[in-house]
Amino acid sequence: MASADSTQVVETTDKPADTAKSPSVECSPKKGLATLSTSTSSYEPLETHDPTLNRLAVTMFQKVHEYLQMELTSSESEYQLLEQMNTVTAAKYRDLTQVAANVGKGIIDLNEKFQGLQVYLEQIDQIEDNISKLEHAAYKLDAYTVRLENKFKTLTAEKR
Repeated sequence: MASADSTQVVETTDKPADTAKSPSVECSPKKGLATLSTSTSSYEPLETHDPTLNRLAVTMFQKVHEYLQMELTSSESEYQLLEQMNTVTAAKYRDLTQVAANVGKGIIDLNEKFQGLQVYLEQIDQIEDNISKLEHAAYKLDAYTVRLENKFKTLTAEKR
């Protein structure tokens, strides 16, 4: 009797039914029976294994476990750091928003004060213009008095 499965082929033997082995043992690459698998696994059920190989395999799995655990831990640490950075940045932006609002209020107050002083600034500009005109008139008067004095000196010099 031959049974064909999609993953293995089981051949019949002339052994009694009570000594039949499991399909995985009967299809073992070490036993020489045909299988569809090309796997060269060293694990054979019901066989003794090399204790050094077992120890090295356990060590390898422990190291892989530790490596993967550290990878996950480092990723978690990075995400925690990013979360802290985002929290600090958000707090900083809230502070900057408050500062900007205060500066805006200060500018509004200064503009209101400037509008209140605008009338006085215009008066100061008018006074400055009047002073400039007065200064110009004073220079003209000074020049006229110098000419008048010179004329007086020449007339008094002729009379003598």
